[in-house]
Amino acid sequence: MKWLIASDLHGSASCVRLLTEAYAREGADRLLLLGDILYHGPRNDLPLDYDPRQVVDLLSPLKDQIFCVRGNCDAEVDQMVLPFPILADYCLLESQGRLIYGTHGHVYNLQNLPPLAPGSVLLHGHTHIPANQKQDALLYLNPGSVSIPKENSPRSYMTLEEGLFQWKELEGRVYDSLRL
Repeated sequence: MKWLIASDLHGSASCVRLLTEAYAREGADRLLLLGDILYHGPRNDLPLDYDPRQVVDLLSPLKDQIFCVRGNCDAEVDQMVLPFPILADYCLLESQGRLIYGTHGHVYNLQNLPPLAPGSVLLHGHTHIPANQKQDALLYLNPGSVSIPKENSPRSYMTLEEGLFQWKELEGRVYDSLRL
């Protein structure tokens, strides 16, 4: 199974359009969204082509393929317009015998770790900065942000297939990878 993993869409219609094109181009089976789907939040500038209603329209055809966790900018009112669940605090995946704990990152992160066994993967967004690092006995991964990247990082997403994580720019260029 191939996963496309993205975070921090923040209501940018043009960036979500590129993301859905990437999803089709990648031939992914599932889309994992790590939160902050529609709203840009009070600390971020308005993202490029901010149009939450169009974002809903772009994601709705994929509703049966999307798994989503709640970000700090997601609310119950957002759930009212999205046809897939967005209010779970975390999700669990498995790849190559390793547990992957997917969350947004505003609650559980490197400063406040969830209860994970050594060798597990902590996967979150929230910082808008791609990451691939070992932290104590855990592996910390972050796909970066689709719409508001920070620290000169590209607009990006990740893929996971058969234990291989790849970080990619929205246009598809691979710029980092890790095999579990």
